[in-house]
Amino acid sequence: MKKILISAVLFSLVVSCKDDYLDTERVGATDASSFFKTQEDAMQATNAIYVALRSWENSAFPAQYVFGVPADDVEKGSNPGDASFINAYDQFTYTASDSGVEGYWIGQWQFVNRCNQVITNVPNIDMDATLKNRLVAEAKMLRAYFYFNLVRIYGGVPIFDGVQNNYNIPRNSVDEVYNFIISDLTSAAAVLPQSYPASDLGRMTKGGALGLLSKVYLYKKDWQKAYDASNQVIAMGYNLDPDFNHLFRPAGEFGPESVIEVNCQCSTEFGGSQYAEVQGVRNQFGWGFFTPTAALESAFEAGDIRKELTILRNGEITPEGDLIQKGDPQAGNVWNQKVYVPKSLNNNACGYGSIQNIRILRFAEVLLINAEAANELGNTTAAITNLNKVRTRAQLAGTTATTQSALRTAIWRERRVELAMEGDRFVDLVRTGQATTVLASYGYKAGKNEVFPIPLNSINQSNGVLTQNPGY
Repeated sequence: MKKILISAVLFSLVVSCKDDYLDTERVGATDASSFFKTQEDAMQATNAIYVALRSWENSAFPAQYVFGVPADDVEKGSNPGDASFINAYDQFTYTASDSGVEGYWIGQWQFVNRCNQVITNVPNIDMDATLKNRLVAEAKMLRAYFYFNLVRIYGGVPIFDGVQNNYNIPRNSVDEVYNFIISDLTSAAAVLPQSYPASDLGRMTKGGALGLLSKVYLYKKDWQKAYDASNQVIAMGYNLDPDFNHLFRPAGEFGPESVIEVNCQCSTEFGGSQYAEVQGVRNQFGWGFFTPTAALESAFEAGDIRKELTILRNGEITPEGDLIQKGDPQAGNVWNQKVYVPKSLNNNACGYGSIQNIRILRFAEVLLINAEAANELGNTTAAITNLNKVRTRAQLAGTTATTQSALRTAIWRERRVELAMEGDRFVDLVRTGQATTVLASYGYKAGKNEVFPIPLNSINQSNGVLTQNPGY
């Protein structure tokens, strides 16, 4: 049984600012000036950031629009007439006025604000010093995560380092944002513990900070630092779950492979998550959106056990004994098996799949980050060793690649099938320079679609202080 991460009452903290994307009024909000008085206030404020990780914007629809559907492994799903506006993300026809583009933008800034409230106000509370430092470190790591999302989707964005008076400031450069993220993660890693008691599972850890840092360095193509940071994580004792199916089921949550994982315990206070519900088999387990493509199916090698444990098919019986039967004749025949929750484990108080944790960073990805960085540094032996660890779990033979170029392609392919349907494919294609070729038939245009537009409403509200991305 999972432990409940958050026991405090969810709240929102309101600050005075001029930009609607940072100043969305919420019912039941608490003004920050009357809060942040006690240690309990500090805990509640930090816990409110964790609640954001399971929110609609961060885990359900908007995040799937921008990270999932533009790639070649995910399509809209459901039946053709339901939420047809999502097709714009598959065809790269979205605009600066699109509600999904704006929804994800607004959500990430609201979460950044929650982090900044803790970072600015908690140091002033008279409370246990060790706990105080840890909570600020958690907030910095979470802020780094939200900024990492923003910079990958929108490019350079304004940097708000704590609560401030003027939020109408220009965008920082991509490099400045990455350096800000690196500073937060380095600071957090120096303070955060490696583990927590069962009652606090899901809180940010040193391994999580270093793992995310290695991924940030991967995006910056700082191969040596990506290699070093991922080696630090590897030395901490994480391991691959030997059973790929178990890894994604509730019984596998917070297992040896979990580096960053969102606790989605269903409770009366927080209502679980809709992450699994929006992707579940339509009219049986969920809404049937964001389904695997034929291109993804063909990407798996013969004998790769991950194929049938990633793609859930109409008419199959799962290892847990559920017969998959679509209830909508217009819907497709395949779904994302990684979000599947056995019927016997569902908590109907919060809707289908509400207990399904969200895996943000797994040890398998750390191994692949290490392999990619090692290969770029010319360390073929290390690259092959860690690539093959992931392949062995999939019951595949070791790679036959031996040259740097061939290994690079092999590692990219392994990332695709290992992390399929987990929201990394589109940004991986952009990062590695493959998007122009792979996504050309979908409508992708180089020099434009590497990033999404800044929402038009936010540009207008800034009186032109915010500038638009090229091509929009």
